Amino acid sequence: MLKDRNSSAIVAVSDLDRARAFYEDTLGLTRVQGGEEDGVLGFRTGDTHLTVYKSDYAGTNEANAVSWEMKGDLVETVKDLKGKGVTFEHYPDMGLTLNGDIHEAGPMKLVWFKDPDGNILHLIEGM
Repeated sequence: MLKDRNSSAIVAVSDLDRARAFYEDTLGLTRVQGGEEDGVLGFRTGDTHLTVYKSDYAGTNEANAVSWEMKGDLVETVKDLKGKGVTFEHYPDMGLTLNGDIHEAGPMKLVWFKDPDGNILHLIEGM
């Protein structure tokens, strides 16, 4: 039934213009649909899409909202995002080694950061 279908992420935000700037300019995603007047933005991310929509419930999720699988470029991506003002979350109680902003468990590297509404975004490499 669904096993052969693509899936995509959807994230609630309070301000579409601010979200557009973050997802398009800071993260470098390509917008493929929508605008402020539509109340929804669609971005291409790899072979999938990320939908961002205006909601009164923006930022109320306290778990990962979106996760990206990195392909050997996590360290470089973290450095680039940090240069654009992104602040990374640190979770010292997870039992992982924290190396700067990167959590490590053997070959696996993980980072978390938040969008302007507090949605938790996650990058993972080495799964």
